Amino acid sequence: MAQKATIYKVELSVADMDRHYYETHNLTVAKHPSETDERLMVRILAFALNAHERLEFTRGISTDDEPDIWQKSLSGDLELWVALGLPGEKIVRQSCGKANKVIIYCYGGSSAEVWWEKIKDSTIRFDNLQVTNFSKKDTSELGKQADRLMNLQVNIQDGDVMVSVDGNIVHITPIKWKTADH
Repeated sequence: MAQKATIYKVELSVADMDRHYYETHNLTVAKHPSETDERLMVRILAFALNAHERLEFTRGISTDDEPDIWQKSLSGDLELWVALGLPGEKIVRQSCGKANKVIIYCYGGSSAEVWWEKIKDSTIRFDNLQVTNFSKKDTSELGKQADRLMNLQVNIQDGDVMVSVDGNIVHITPIKWKTADH
């Protein structure tokens, strides 16, 4: 019998001084049976970094034609495509053609670095692509904070991120490998 997704209830308060965005989101997040706590928390972090009233989780890990998170305009246009991990060159190319802006959040330490060295030359032509890396140390610590009921407070200032999960604080320093040019 197939395992079912585990449901997480998250109260996410975002204070993004860089974008002047201050809001609380009550999220219901489905954790796929093959998804680790670390990936789940990186997904929630990616949501916080791009928080918007129309931002939403997709079916994600179980589908190839959808990102982990997206934001659509009121007319249905795909404004933002957020992917996690180390997508192949074909997926990067297709997603850049589908959305106004694409953000890939990498994590995993040396495997992410190897992936970037392999793919970075082929991404130069995509001016709507941003690639950001999280260190293995940061995401491992964040993954330890996962709980089925969470209160997260995410503060973002000058590109640095402080995540407070039920009183435990994790500092994240995103490293931008590629910035979108538009």
